[in-house]
Amino acid sequence: MADALFSAHQLNVSYGDAPALWDIDFHINEGELVSIVGPNGAGKTTLINTAMRLLPVRSGRLMLRDKDVTKLNATQMCNLDVSIVPEGRLLFGGMTVEENLDMGCYRPYARPLREQTLAKVYDLFPILKERRWQAAGTLSGGQQQMVAFGRALMAHPKLLLIDEPSLGLAPSVTQQVFEAIGQIHASGVSILLIEQNAALALEVAQRAYVIEGGRIVATGNPKELMTQPHIRQAYLGEAA
Repeated sequence: MADALFSAHQLNVSYGDAPALWDIDFHINEGELVSIVGPNGAGKTTLINTAMRLLPVRSGRLMLRDKDVTKLNATQMCNLDVSIVPEGRLLFGGMTVEENLDMGCYRPYARPLREQTLAKVYDLFPILKERRWQAAGTLSGGQQQMVAFGRALMAHPKLLLIDEPSLGLAPSVTQQVFEAIGQIHASGVSILLIEQNAALALEVAQRAYVIEGGRIVATGNPKELMTQPHIRQAYLGEAA
């Protein structure tokens, strides 16, 4: 915990009067890939949007290294080297692939490195270079997800938040996306991965949390979590 890049402490979040997250504690160390898995409605997207400061905190603290970021907004988080690949991708469909990628290159630090970073994105996703002048809205779902990843990487994040990257994708495309996540992590980017496909999420993670009903109910080494009967039954589809 002493080396934590990002952490939540007794985090509580509500939608109006309806509680969504209760007493959440988690952390990501420098260079880690941490997965948070859970069923639909468990609070996964609420958690990652709160981490990005897209949702207000009712109580508790969010820390980026030794800085309290609880009261910051999303723009301020971006300027602190945090980027998000949102659920549903949220691209500008009428703009080209490269125009969408440029939307991620807004930070003063990132703009001078545009060409270098763009080359890295195209190395990671060669199909995007081929389609760079094509409207993003005309791409396949998998290619749109690649654009969303590339846009986030253009900001040169040290921490990348990824929300449900496999949503709506064919298994073969999902595998490609998860291979890219592994490459991004290997390049030195810390990753918080929110994913309903527990098998894939636990396979790539170094540590994992399980969230149910807005609460963290289990945490630990992914291989150890996968041996727990409840986890295997609920998330890996195995009989008790």
